[in-house]
Amino acid sequence: MKSNFLERFKESAISVVPVMIIVVILHFTICPLSAEQLPRFIVGGILLILGLAIFLIGADLGLVPFGQKVGSYLTHKRNLLFLIPAAFIIGFAVTIAEPMVQVLANQVNATIPSIDRNTLLVMVATGVGLLLVVGMIRVVLQIPLSRLLTFFYILIFVACGFVEPAFVGMAFDAGGAATGPVVVPFIMALGIGVASASKKKEGDDSSFGLAALCIIGPIVVVAFMGMFSKGGMNSGEFEREADIVRSLFGQFWHILPEVAYHMLLALLPLVFIFGFFQFLVRMPFQQIKRMLLGFFYTFIGLVIFMTGVNGGFIKAGQSLGMVLGALWHGNALIPIGLILGAVVVLAEPAVWVLTEQVEEVSGGYIRRPIMLAALSISIACAVGLGMLRVVTGMSILFILIPGYVLALVLTKLCSPLFTAIAFDSGGVASGPMSTTFVLSLTLGASVAVGGNPVADAFGMIAMIAMAPLITIQILGLILKYKENKQTQMDKKQE
Repeated sequence: MKSNFLERFKESAISVVPVMIIVVILHFTICPLSAEQLPRFIVGGILLILGLAIFLIGADLGLVPFGQKVGSYLTHKRNLLFLIPAAFIIGFAVTIAEPMVQVLANQVNATIPSIDRNTLLVMVATGVGLLLVVGMIRVVLQIPLSRLLTFFYILIFVACGFVEPAFVGMAFDAGGAATGPVVVPFIMALGIGVASASKKKEGDDSSFGLAALCIIGPIVVVAFMGMFSKGGMNSGEFEREADIVRSLFGQFWHILPEVAYHMLLALLPLVFIFGFFQFLVRMPFQQIKRMLLGFFYTFIGLVIFMTGVNGGFIKAGQSLGMVLGALWHGNALIPIGLILGAVVVLAEPAVWVLTEQVEEVSGGYIRRPIMLAALSISIACAVGLGMLRVVTGMSILFILIPGYVLALVLTKLCSPLFTAIAFDSGGVASGPMSTTFVLSLTLGASVAVGGNPVADAFGMIAMIAMAPLITIQILGLILKYKENKQTQMDKKQE
């Protein structure tokens, strides 16, 4: 357990420390934070690292094995009347427990007070539940993933024509945030369990694609919510400093009870599902003990993580964005965005797992350094474009529509396996750093340049999530080209 914790702590530190270093450098050069904010940001970053490490251990012990067992059990049942409600309830419960969704709901409510955080949580969780049902049915009925992706994204962009523009970016961000560190391990484990129970051949794409579809669910549901929204979309005022000045650690102790309460409520549905599943399957006592310990670690990790986020990380990001937005008439935002984008993707632990997976699937043709470089460049461009939106007020649809059209065209050219991995990886790239820090910085920058944070800042997570869809499929085409070339050379030698 000790070695596992040290390994997870190292992964979490690699995820958070590069961003902290950039902020400290900016603080001592062009963007000084207040005397209270910098130490709170550093303490918040340390809590993020510790919380994420403990959470990842909990996911290994509880969420991942539980997801695999549930997926295998549901597929063995082969009963759609049981599969459909079970998949919806599981998708709903695991999304409510997702910390990235909690962070986004808090940021949306702070920016648009008329949108209740709990209502948004329920809408996002409903979207994931509905599309998880679709994903499970896809595996059982062997429906091609590219067909479903094309249908749903066409539906989304048609719906965007009837939605208030401010809701568009928020809807796509909800999809990116919903596939965070709780949902992705569980959903991927569920997919592996389903595929193993279905006895698919090696190289089949049944293990992938569930997360890709779960990204779509919140986009559809939040956009649908936007169709019925009548006004009330004006942004609220950011709270620059607390009215009551507290000590450094007093600030974190003050919010700890509320955070613990929300995280307990978020995890309770998963615990109830675990109890019901145990009633059906009767797992051995040692396995039950291990999984319950995993749920406990998950709870502790989430509480520490969210305390660090709310106590120092987000407010420092907003303040930094305000300073950068006021600097040189906002012209500093785009180069800083490019640097942040390149660092953020390399700092996400899940990205390293993904690159190892693709290297293995490609038989070594697509090596990890090449993929890391490609992802770094593409997400740097995505964050840079997001900052360009803040400066110019450009509609997010001018970026998302061409981007997704290209991604969907590539599904017709790329192998089904790489398409599934690419669309799953959208949630991998939009991890803790993009949801907590990059989005909060963008919101602050939008306020500073005199823009509309609702219309101009939301959508940043969506663009980060879109970049891997194009990058990984292009790498898949490169692999396909190399394989065809090798085949032709082999034939000539014969």
